[in-house]
Amino acid sequence: MNQNLNLSPTAAPMPVQSPSVRCRNFEEVALGYDEITAMQEARRCLGCPGAPCRGGCPVGVHIPQFIAKVAEGDFAAAWEILSADNTLPAVCGRVCPQENQCQAVCVRGKKGESVAIGRLERFVADWHRAQEKPKAPSRAEEKGKKVAVVGSGPAGLACAGELARMGYSVTVFEALHTPGGVLAYGIPAFRLPKDILHEEIAGLEKLGVTIRTDTVIGRTIPVAELLKDGFSAVFLGSGAGLPNFMGIPGETLCGVFSANEWLTRINLMHAAEPGAATPLMSTKHAVVVGGGNVAMDAARCALRCGAKVTIVYRRGREELPARAEEVEHAEEEGITFRLLTNPVEILGDENGFVTGIRCDTMALGEPDESGRRRPEVVPGAQFTLDCDAVIMAIGTTPNPLLHRTTAGLAADRRGRLTTEEGSCRTSLPGVFAGGDAVTGAATVILAMGAGRKAAREIDEYLAGKA
Repeated sequence: MNQNLNLSPTAAPMPVQSPSVRCRNFEEVALGYDEITAMQEARRCLGCPGAPCRGGCPVGVHIPQFIAKVAEGDFAAAWEILSADNTLPAVCGRVCPQENQCQAVCVRGKKGESVAIGRLERFVADWHRAQEKPKAPSRAEEKGKKVAVVGSGPAGLACAGELARMGYSVTVFEALHTPGGVLAYGIPAFRLPKDILHEEIAGLEKLGVTIRTDTVIGRTIPVAELLKDGFSAVFLGSGAGLPNFMGIPGETLCGVFSANEWLTRINLMHAAEPGAATPLMSTKHAVVVGGGNVAMDAARCALRCGAKVTIVYRRGREELPARAEEVEHAEEEGITFRLLTNPVEILGDENGFVTGIRCDTMALGEPDESGRRRPEVVPGAQFTLDCDAVIMAIGTTPNPLLHRTTAGLAADRRGRLTTEEGSCRTSLPGVFAGGDAVTGAATVILAMGAGRKAAREIDEYLAGKA
C-alpha cells in the first residue's frame, strides 16, 4: 500500500465565509483549499486502475493522474493534465455537480466520503491563475478552415476551445454584450466570480478564438449566411434561456419575475449596486418558486439585496433537485423553505403590485414517469403567504428563434434542436448542435461534454471522414 495514502474516511472540508457575513455580500462563499490541504486530500485517492471517476466525467478528465500530481506537489503537471480535457477548469471546479458524476462513482465513497475531486480541480485551476506568467495553452498546426460557434455558454466555449486546439479558426457569436452565456448571466458572483470567468475566456482568446458580442444569429446574421461567408461548419450552442411560467392567475402583476430576468439584472446589469441605471424594485419579502440550483441562486441574491426570502417547492426535501451544498448554504444564510407547497394564484392590489401568493399544501403520492413521487393536493389546506415579489424558477426551454428563422433546421415540439441519434449533426449539412439547445436545461459540464463531442464530429466532417 502507498505509505502516503490518506486513510481518512472524510474529505477535507471547504473553508467558507461565515453565513452572517456572506449573506450581505456578493463575494465568493467558498474560499478554496491551500496547498497543504489540497495535497492531503489528493492522497485520499486510491489511483484505481479502472478510473471509474473518469467514466463519470462528461468531458473525460484524467482524474487519477491529475490528482496524483497534486499529491506530489507538482501543481504545474496537474494543470497540464487537467486542462488537456477541460477548457474551463476554474469554472467547473466551482459549479459542476461532481457529487452526481465523478464523485458519485469514487471508490472511496463506498466506505466514507468520496475524494473531493471538484475542490481539487478548483485548487489546480486557481493555482495556475495565480502564477506570474501562466503557460499558454498549446495549439495544433493551422488547418486553414473556419468554424462558427453560436453562443458563448459552456457548450459553445468548450466546442470553440477544442476546435482551436485542433488548428481551426473559430469565431464565437454571442447575442449579449458580455460572453459567457449562462455562466455570465445566470450564476451569481458568490458562486462564480466574474473575473475568473473572464480569465477563462481570455485563455480561449489566447488560443486564437475570436468572440463577437451583440450579434444575434438568426436576426443579425442568418445561419445560412454564415455558411456562405466562408465558415465551413457551424455549431449551435445557444442554450435554453427562455423562462417557463406556471400559467396561474396573477403572473402579469408588477413584482413577478422569471429567475432569468432577476439573475440577469443582477449579474450583467449590476442592478443590485448603488446608482444602477436600472435598479431592482425594493423588495421586503420575496417568494421563490422552485427547488433547483437556479432557485437557490435567485433566492440567495434576493437575500443579499435585503429581502426576507421564502422558497416554495411542491415536493419534499429529499426531492429537491438543487445541489445539497447550495441548499445547506441557503438555510445557513436564513432562507426559509416551505416544502410540499404549490402556488395556485399570485395576489395583487388595485395598482397591480404583488401582495401575496396563494398556495396548496401537497402530499407525496405514487411515483410519476420521472420516478419521483407525484405531489397531490391536500384538500382544505390552502394558505396565503404575504410577499411583494415572486420569482419563478421552474425551468427554461430553448429560444425558438434559430429554428424559426432557419429553413430546414428541425426541432421538437419543445423547441429543442433535433440531432441524429448519438450525434451532434442537425438536419442541415455542416450544422451541428449540442448542450441545452438540444437537451433542454441541464448542467454546465454536460453542455461542455456536448461541445467537445461536437468539435470532434466537426473535425471528422471537415476532414472528409464522415
